[in-house]
Amino acid sequence: MTLLIDPPAWPAHGTLWSHLVSDTSLHELRTFARAQGLGDRGFDLDHYDVPAERHDALVAAGAVALDGRALARRLGASVLRVPGRERRRASRAELLDRWSGLWAPDARRHARAVGAELVDRWREPHRVYHSRLHLADALDALDVLVADGAPGSARLAALALWFHDAVHDGEAGRDEERSAALAGTMLGPLVGGAALAGEAAAVSPHDVDEIARLVLVTTDHDPAAGDLTGALVSDADLAVLGSGPPRYARYAAQVRAEYGHVPDDAFRAGRAAVLDQLLAAGSLFRTEAGRRRWGGPAGTNLRAERDGLAGGPPDIVRS
Repeated sequence: MTLLIDPPAWPAHGTLWSHLVSDTSLHELRTFARAQGLGDRGFDLDHYDVPAERHDALVAAGAVALDGRALARRLGASVLRVPGRERRRASRAELLDRWSGLWAPDARRHARAVGAELVDRWREPHRVYHSRLHLADALDALDVLVADGAPGSARLAALALWFHDAVHDGEAGRDEERSAALAGTMLGPLVGGAALAGEAAAVSPHDVDEIARLVLVTTDHDPAAGDLTGALVSDADLAVLGSGPPRYARYAAQVRAEYGHVPDDAFRAGRAAVLDQLLAAGSLFRTEAGRRRWGGPAGTNLRAERDGLAGGPPDIVRS
């Protein structure tokens, strides 16, 4: 177990704060933090913010005290660090700007309250992988697909991505159903009064039904042949599987930490079943652009993770 903490040096809310990190495992970080009574709200993508009065107790419990620069170097050398540019993309302000960009100027005031609630949902403290960072990544991946010429409605796909994990309680299938229902509830008041950017028509009941349907596509990522917008949503959601090995390793570590309540043996068995299903699916990506960009790397990443589940803790990762 490698847990690191720097001195209280960051002022906020009337006190000084330390950073508590692990440079090998987000799972061990979250497990340790919870055991020491630190709330999940203190977790910020790759570290916990810890008030000064807890510093010495955490060192006594096993965290290694380092100066701030040494801790930053250790975290920066691992795959677990979330760089500043990614933090900015996933910030509340940036995400709300992206949400507002989907709506015509005269509709933004009414739509902004919906966007604000969605961002709050993506920022729920129990999330580690299915977080505001995943939302930003999926929206970026959609932009890449559209820029590469993938057909379908980019606007409806973007709205579906905003809702696709808006409910995340760790219940496969039920989460998607609840997220789809939430889309209908939250978008319903905007029907007829909010025009999508670049479109003359207001959001219609059909649009809302389509967005809910697209959310359900992420249940099994198996859009029907000819479902061009469903293919956009599915590929954008799965794009992380085709990322570079360090980014994929961070994704795997985030998933393990998010399901930290599951014992290691049970997690390995469940995760192996998920990976086997993905590997047996053939082409995971349904757009030509997605297959070209992410198909090969995704297969390599999934096989490497599957092979690694045979021994050792499931999320010990190094760059």
